[in-house]
Amino acid sequence: MPYHQSRWSLDDLFPGMHTPELESAFDQIEEQVTSFEGLRQNLSPNIQTDSFIDILKASEQMAREAHKLYSFAGLSFTADTQDQAAQTLQTRVQQFLAEIENRTLFYSLWWKELDEANASRLMDASGDYRYYLEVMRLFKPHTLSEAEEKVVNLKNVTGSNALITLYDSITSRFIFKLKVDGKIRKMTLAELNSHRYSTDPDLRKRSYVEQFRVYAESGPILGQMYQTRVRDWRNENLNLRSFKNALAARNLSNDIPDEAVNTLLDVARRNAYIFQRYFKLKAKHVGVPKLRRYDIYAPVTSSKKVYPFEQAADMVLDAFRAFDPKLESLAKQVFTEKHLDSEVRPGKRSGAFSWSVTPEMTSYVLMNYQGTAREVATLAHELGHAVHSMLAGHHSMFTFHSSLPLAETASTFSEMVLTDRLLSEEKEESVRLDLLFKQVDDAYATIMRQSYFALFEVQAHDLVQKNASVDEISSAYFENLREQFGDSIELSEDFKWEWVSIPHIYHTPFYVYAYAFGQLLVLSLYKQFKSEGESFKPKYMKILSSGGSLAPARILGEAGIDIRDAKFWQGGFDVVDGLVRQLEAV
Repeated sequence: MPYHQSRWSLDDLFPGMHTPELESAFDQIEEQVTSFEGLRQNLSPNIQTDSFIDILKASEQMAREAHKLYSFAGLSFTADTQDQAAQTLQTRVQQFLAEIENRTLFYSLWWKELDEANASRLMDASGDYRYYLEVMRLFKPHTLSEAEEKVVNLKNVTGSNALITLYDSITSRFIFKLKVDGKIRKMTLAELNSHRYSTDPDLRKRSYVEQFRVYAESGPILGQMYQTRVRDWRNENLNLRSFKNALAARNLSNDIPDEAVNTLLDVARRNAYIFQRYFKLKAKHVGVPKLRRYDIYAPVTSSKKVYPFEQAADMVLDAFRAFDPKLESLAKQVFTEKHLDSEVRPGKRSGAFSWSVTPEMTSYVLMNYQGTAREVATLAHELGHAVHSMLAGHHSMFTFHSSLPLAETASTFSEMVLTDRLLSEEKEESVRLDLLFKQVDDAYATIMRQSYFALFEVQAHDLVQKNASVDEISSAYFENLREQFGDSIELSEDFKWEWVSIPHIYHTPFYVYAYAFGQLLVLSLYKQFKSEGESFKPKYMKILSSGGSLAPARILGEAGIDIRDAKFWQGGFDVVDGLVRQLEAV
């Protein structure tokens, strides 16, 4: 059946913003919480396993209903960040859920303080809940008193959460003006970004210049917002929770050892020369002595092939089916259940994401589709995220969603499956060459760019602690770019404002290394797929269906991968080096 670009429907969550069903959800959660509070008296070291499992199930049911409410508010806001009703609902939900969390906080605090013998006894009987319970106890050294935890939850509503909402509202209002085909056009950021891949070098430059002109006008304010976000992160995670550094707090929430992340970033830094070599090669194909930073995503051919949305959907679904029909079947649900928002429109959040609500519900996907091969790949990427969560739908609410580093596995692997299919079917040589270069462009964007974002975040958190100004942080970011690119490109000074346009460093500090982790992991897995063929597929599907039910190191260890070993990460870079060598031989 043909699939058309459209706005998503949130009816599977609630029929609308001002409806009895939405209001009753608040009442239902309130009743559940009141009932749960009554279980506090049952919590003792020698609690019977059946009673403990009943409490777990009650907690899960609360979490399920709360996340439906949270998701409806969040998805409504991202669909139109200027909608005052959506803004109001999001704030109301955040306040409500913070209060709910405070009322149920006693349970997680009791669990963390439970003696080891009884904790082991209860975990042995907890089935799929086990890893969720293990992870909670990892945070025991960083947990505050009940009163302190309640204060933190409440201050987040009007503090860091409000700051992030404000950042999104401000930046989503930005209108960019760009002359295209002789006419000045007003654009969203998504529309402006599409010109980064233009065959016209002047248009590429002007798209970047316009973005940074607009962001620079608000740069001091956006920079102050970032400084506040960083101070809040430090106040909570280092000063109160006693993490040894800012990055360690994210590592523990991902359940990834500090040494694994440090090794990843060290190996990435040592391999920057591979991409520097690639950019010098690409300059020859683009026909210039040296690439400008404006040109790193420039197409190497003049092909302007556009893929209608219906064709893109068919291509992605066909690629999924060729790998495993189950992947296609799950991805189709996103279309048929109207859980995909693919339109480009003012006020809508830029970029793309997949949002999983509950284990039994089809994931939601947002993107801004404009027809390029890159956006076909983005569709495959986000649908990969969606099917990853849906394959893990047999797990509990607490264990179906994978940790951040593993969350990029299915998405990136899906892109590679799609690219292989495009290369096998594409007859036009210029398009094939463009696809080959795009593979390395994407490897740069996902591995090196994100690794250096993470390295910048580490430095920026340190600089804010030392009372650095916004201009000093911008200078540090510019030096970060200098190291990343070496002498391979010309770097213009307007890029010093790029950092204030990166939502992840505001929303989820140190999220970005998950992209590099995922891409390098997938390069290793894809290499195995190419050598093992059909026998690889069950192993891959097992990784995805594990969701978040086991520690990432254990899930990957069962696939023969040691994330602490520098040789593993180097293996991913060796694959990229091989791709560059292929292009050098063209």
